Amino acid sequence: MTNDPTDNPPDLNAVQRWFQAVITHPAGVDSGVESDDAQRVIRMKRDELEQIVTRSEKLTAAERLGVYANAYYARLLECLGESFPMLRRAIGRDAFDGFAFEYLQHHPSQSYTLDRLADAFPRFLAETRPDLDDAGRAPDEPGFADFLIELATLELTIAEVFDGPGVEGRAVLDAAAVRAIPTERWPDARLITSPCLRLLRFRHLVNAWYTDARAACDDGRGDDHDAADATPEPPTVADEYVAIARRDYVVRRLTLIAPQHALLDTLQRGGTVGDAIAAAVDATDMPDSDLAKSLQHWFAEWAEAQLFERVELD
Repeated sequence: MTNDPTDNPPDLNAVQRWFQAVITHPAGVDSGVESDDAQRVIRMKRDELEQIVTRSEKLTAAERLGVYANAYYARLLECLGESFPMLRRAIGRDAFDGFAFEYLQHHPSQSYTLDRLADAFPRFLAETRPDLDDAGRAPDEPGFADFLIELATLELTIAEVFDGPGVEGRAVLDAAAVRAIPTERWPDARLITSPCLRLLRFRHLVNAWYTDARAACDDGRGDDHDAADATPEPPTVADEYVAIARRDYVVRRLTLIAPQHALLDTLQRGGTVGDAIAAAVDATDMPDSDLAKSLQHWFAEWAEAQLFERVELD
């Protein structure tokens, strides 16, 4: 039932729900007052605000609400900046806040937790990417905007792996267990990957750039998020493959080469070891003998990194 402040004063619960609907509206207080969410709780017009919010000596009711709305969005911008610290460093705080504010207009917070606030940010950057070629760049060559999208993707993935499920406290497939699998059963075996494993492919050396940027922060040059001398230059265009996983509650990033990425990707999709090796062969020009030797080392290294949960033998 809708409350009308001119007839029946709303109770505290109704005022709280109305207040939330007004100050969190992406188009501002005026639109928030007139929004369906606010009107369903308390039906009123903007010039009736003082029936709910009293004016102060210097501020009208609308201006007082605006203070809370501005503080709310300032907190959201701060949270997004904390989710993408290296992206903010790459473009500067002002430019980042501009992108972030526009993002919040299209993707307002819908969850009780701010952990989900950044979920759609890389997709938003991709959807709103300017359709302009950088000077001197081939039409199919990624530019600076693509680097920013990839950097946002990397940072979001790191956060998701940190907060998501992992293998801590659970049995995992170690290197000895991998070596114990009978040779004749390898082709049909299925290595079940860790629930925290994420595989990424970039067209810039984003992970390497991220490592350098983090190092610049850690060595004392990172106190000012807008300090140009603390930020590496954007990376050159080159394919980069990265595996991200968590071990002992620490997120770890592993740089891969193309056949490694193809192999792990096939396993993660449910393919057999035989399928995965075939995918690795297709992704490399390494001689078969060299690849065979490398496979043993890769599987041992990945087992040590706890990328596999268990093995299933048909």
